[in-house]
Amino acid sequence: MKTRVGVMRGGMGSEYYVSLKTGANVLANLPRDQYEPHDILVTRDGEWHIDGRRTTPEKLMQYVDVVLNGLHGEFGEDGKVQKLLEAFNIPYTGSTAVPSAIGMNKELTKKHLENVGIRVPRGTFAHHNEKVNDVIARIKKMIRAPYIVKPVSGGSSMGLTLVQIDNDLIPAIEKALAYGDKVLIEEYVRGREVTLSVIDSMNGQGAYTTPPLEILLPEDTIFDYDQKYTDTAHPVGPARLSREQSRELEEAAFLAHRHLGARHYARYDFILTDEGPCFLEVNTLPGLTSTSLLLKSLKLHGLPFSEFLDHILKLALQKK
Repeated sequence: MKTRVGVMRGGMGSEYYVSLKTGANVLANLPRDQYEPHDILVTRDGEWHIDGRRTTPEKLMQYVDVVLNGLHGEFGEDGKVQKLLEAFNIPYTGSTAVPSAIGMNKELTKKHLENVGIRVPRGTFAHHNEKVNDVIARIKKMIRAPYIVKPVSGGSSMGLTLVQIDNDLIPAIEKALAYGDKVLIEEYVRGREVTLSVIDSMNGQGAYTTPPLEILLPEDTIFDYDQKYTDTAHPVGPARLSREQSRELEEAAFLAHRHLGARHYARYDFILTDEGPCFLEVNTLPGLTSTSLLLKSLKLHGLPFSEFLDHILKLALQKK
């Protein structure tokens, strides 16, 4: 009998439409000889549907053996849906609740990784209740322009701004606060932006990295939401790295993956500087759209998307 797979997409956060694309791409590439796909749509209002029919999370076990989590951002990537699936004993792909919650929160992620010696950009955090002048004064004591301003929680680079002069800090902070009640302001680290994914092997036998990709953008340009999801050609190519640079990146990604407790697969973004890699952020449920960075990296690795889906589903179903 085929394994019944619920492909979960949509969600209640700002990345709803990206998740729809992820889910559609997964449904189109799921190996039909082994798996029976079922489309699980979570609407922006929090309603659950399976194959077009209204349902509830507790009823999912009647229809599926495992869930492939294609949600992104709020609810899907922050540990909430993970707790829900665990409450009903439904196996699912991706990290468990606690690593998901940590990975979604840039403040917690930075603290965790600093503690194990991974370099991160200098910066500070601002809460929506703080006086703007106090925030600006604190920033100027720590770092100088240019700055990167982004929401503490969220993905797809939504609310992200590169600030070149101090006078533009306030509108950038206000923009980021539209996506949450806390903002990260950090130094703009100059270097080459590189991303790679860590994929777990079966039966706890370690993990491996996908080939690093380099984000090829003009200087003082950021890889924001528009760069990622518009229909223009994506400025991405195989990273040109020395053997030492490759080793440093892989070691940092493996260390982050282990220390955060991430599971199955996750993507790690770095700035490569003369002093080595500087960690930017982790994505515990990276996009699986046709233009997503993980799929570009899998292609370089020679792993077809359908085989990757088969692998992570087997990881989710393997006995602990």
